[in-house]
Amino acid sequence: MNVESIIGEVSKKLFKPVYLLHGEEAYYIDVIGKAIYENALEEQERDFNQTIVYGKDTDVLTVISEAKGYPMMSERRLVIVREAQDLKDIDRLEAYCSQPNPTTVLVLEYKYKKFDSRKKIVKEIAKNGIVFQSDKIKDYQLTDWINKYLAKRNYSITPKASQLLADSLGNDLSKVTNELNKLELLLQAGTTINEIHIEENIGISKDFNVFELVNALAVRDIPKAFQIVDYFAHNPKAGPLVMIVSSLFTFYSRLMRIQFAASKMPEDLARQLGVHPFAVKELIQASKIYPPKKAAANISVLYDYDLKSKGVNNSSMTEGELMKEMIYKLMH
Repeated sequence: MNVESIIGEVSKKLFKPVYLLHGEEAYYIDVIGKAIYENALEEQERDFNQTIVYGKDTDVLTVISEAKGYPMMSERRLVIVREAQDLKDIDRLEAYCSQPNPTTVLVLEYKYKKFDSRKKIVKEIAKNGIVFQSDKIKDYQLTDWINKYLAKRNYSITPKASQLLADSLGNDLSKVTNELNKLELLLQAGTTINEIHIEENIGISKDFNVFELVNALAVRDIPKAFQIVDYFAHNPKAGPLVMIVSSLFTFYSRLMRIQFAASKMPEDLARQLGVHPFAVKELIQASKIYPPKKAAANISVLYDYDLKSKGVNNSSMTEGELMKEMIYKLMH
């Protein structure tokens, strides 16, 4: 089942006795967990029928004991194990999950990594409840995700602003939604969000950001590129090297795909690359500046500096110095 289906059932008070919510993306685990929490019990039922524990602070026997309890003046009990990835010997819940208490809703929130689906406990939960895997969204899907998230709340966003958020915040959906929610509080419904709104309300510079750095490299604007990198060197949080390397790897990979694409039609390339059509023309122009041999060489440069940023073959250079040296090599 997907997120919408699970939340739809929960909102109708249709619950399974066990939920295993697991995966690298915490956002959807939190969304489903919140929906179950809000719908399983009425406020006056919570004192005697709700238990919330954290994996590192509890043990399997306690969880089983709570789950086997019966509701008091309520249709059901709710037991939530947050940070379940920290629960020792979690596999020992297998016996309970094979025959769960029908009057208890047990929720296991297993975050930041996948549960081993080969284990029998997963099969037992799938048979008697719901197993939901929350995967990280791909970088190229993020702008579309932002557009849809805002559209559901009666906002729109310019392509440049959406890309600016994606490049600056990365694919951590909890972080992205926190920033979007700030905008929602500050801007009237129906607003088309642009990069000025983002700079004024979130603090991401519309002129000195990863998006603009990529644009500078795309047209080989050396002065502008080094101006942005110098800003990053003095404001490390604005442009961490790991984020820059990731964005530039995506950029040069897209150039390689354009150069070897069967169709060079903009609409075909936009679909293949997963980018907004407005960006395709710029990428096509950039592919002429960086032919296949140079694009491949630059991907190798990015790999080297990713390692150097982690201390491999680098004992003294600061992140700012690494950044400037890397940008020089990419543009020459």
